[in-house]
Amino acid sequence: MARPDLPRPTEDELIARYFAPLAGEGGLSLRDDAALLTPRPGHDLVLTTDAVVAGVHYFPDDPPASIACKALGVNLSDLAAKGAEPRGFLLTLALAEDWDERWLAEFCTGLSEAAALASCPLLGGDTVRAAGSTLVGITALGEVPSGTMVRRAAAQVGDRLLVSGSIGDAALGLKLRQKPAAAWGEAVSFPVRAALVDRYLHPRARLALAPALRAHARAAMDVSDGLVGDLAKMMRAADLSAEVEIERVPLSEAARAALAAKPDLLDTALTGGDDYEILCAADPAAVPALREAAERAGVPLTEIGTVTEGGAPPVFRTRDGGTRRFRSGSFSHF
Repeated sequence: MARPDLPRPTEDELIARYFAPLAGEGGLSLRDDAALLTPRPGHDLVLTTDAVVAGVHYFPDDPPASIACKALGVNLSDLAAKGAEPRGFLLTLALAEDWDERWLAEFCTGLSEAAALASCPLLGGDTVRAAGSTLVGITALGEVPSGTMVRRAAAQVGDRLLVSGSIGDAALGLKLRQKPAAAWGEAVSFPVRAALVDRYLHPRARLALAPALRAHARAAMDVSDGLVGDLAKMMRAADLSAEVEIERVPLSEAARAALAAKPDLLDTALTGGDDYEILCAADPAAVPALREAAERAGVPLTEIGTVTEGGAPPVFRTRDGGTRRFRSGSFSHF
């Protein structure tokens, strides 16, 4: 909490103390009213923006460094899905009334580490007082060689569907944050609980996969709101449908342990969101090269289904050949 007896730094002092050290060359040391960024010759700019809000996207008592990691990570994930390489980001930080400098210092430490890891420097932004909860808004900028951005709506009938990493860990981690004493949580080991919560707190943008997607994928998007709902969005964009074999959806050992303790958590894993993995579609002939390139990049890709005709919602098939329906396909703000 803020100390009422201590004067708070001015906005200019905050910028000089906490944000100017994060600025890249295009940020002009944060001493101007705008940033300056020139795309490399033969490249297109790719822009994306997402905000995270206390009480909606993170818990107010989450570690400030983790909040910063999530705020930048969800934007970097969008760039990765487009096959883009990061160039920098703009930050809007609306601070709740009770902010203090310790929170801000830890937040900027986490932001600096995440930005350095992704080679994505701060270019500029704004710091204001919020009327309610703290909000962190980021606009990330990336580049692709001209004409190579991987679009969401470009899948074709017969394409194979693949997903990176593992699905469901973050949604299960969120369940544990909401109810730490849940019976299923008590039934699994501490390392399992820690792994699931870590995936919720620290999204892993699959930037290393970007070159493979540009070279071999037909369509892609990141899985932010749940695999079931995000696949439906991808198929609606192309006026197509899909069939997915649930048994093929990749699950981590931690998620499998949770499902062994409570099997009906499968719905949470497939619809809960916060995975920030990459869902992509590729011509079957391109799949071997795509998977090989992904393996070289250190990002596993798993085939989970096929794009089909028609605009009906995707079908999720069970091991016995039946279908599974979900009460809610994905997270929704409204």
